[in-house]
Amino acid sequence: MPTALKTQTGRATGSAAARRLLANDQIPAVVYGHGMAPLAVTVDRKDLRIALSGPAGLNTVLELHVGNEKYPAIVKEVQRDPVARNVRHVDFQQISLTEVITVHVPLHVKGTAKAVLAEGGLVDPVVASIDVRATAANIPNEIVVDVTNMTMDSVVRLGDLPMPAGVTVVGDPEFVVVTVVTTKVEEVAAVAAPAEGEAAAEGAAEGATAEGDAANAAGGKPAEGDAAKAAGGKPAGGKPAK
Repeated sequence: MPTALKTQTGRATGSAAARRLLANDQIPAVVYGHGMAPLAVTVDRKDLRIALSGPAGLNTVLELHVGNEKYPAIVKEVQRDPVARNVRHVDFQQISLTEVITVHVPLHVKGTAKAVLAEGGLVDPVVASIDVRATAANIPNEIVVDVTNMTMDSVVRLGDLPMPAGVTVVGDPEFVVVTVVTTKVEEVAAVAAPAEGEAAAEGAAEGATAEGDAANAAGGKPAEGDAAKAAGGKPAGGKPAK
C-alpha cells in the first residue's frame, strides 16, 4: 500500500528561494510523469524522512498529496549537499501501480566464504546497487547474494543473481558484481645497496685507475726535470746559473 506524503504547492523558484525554504526544513521538489506538466512543490524534511524510513527506503511507493490531487509516485532522484549530505531537492515520478518501471535496488551479500578466508582472500562486492524492472507492487527492498560457497577463483555475475517473482534484472548478464581479492603480500627479496663510504672508495679507485691509464696512453711523456737534462743541462728559463 502506498505511503502518504503531503506536499505544498505554489513555491517560488530560484536558488535564493530554495535557500530560504531549506533554512526552514522545507525541501524543494518537483512532480512529473505520465504526460503531466511538472509541478513545483515543497515537502517537509521530517515528513520525507518518515515516509522513506521503511525497508524499501528510496524505493517506497508514495501517495503524493498535491493540492486536491493524489499521485502514486516514487523518488526518482535526490540531490544532496556535497558536504553535509542533507537532502536539497527531490524529483518525484508519477507512476501507474500496474506499470513496469526501472528502479535501483541495493545489492547485499550474506554468508562467510571460509575457503576464501583460509587463503587470505576477501569477498569484494563490485557494486552497491543494481537496476531491476518490476511493477510497484513487486519492487524488492534488496537483492541478496549468498557468498558462502565462493572460492578464490569465484565471481558472481549479474545473470547469477536470484530474482524474486515478477522482477527482471537490467544489464549485461556477464557483468561481474561480486569478486574475490587477495590480501596476502608477496615477499620480495631486497637488494642491498652499497654503503656510502664503500661507494665513495669504489669511485675513487675507479678514478685513479682511469688517470693512470690516461698517462700511459700519452706515450710516457717525461717529467719537466728530465726534459731539462735532455736539453744539455740548461735550466728552464734562459741564463745559466752563476
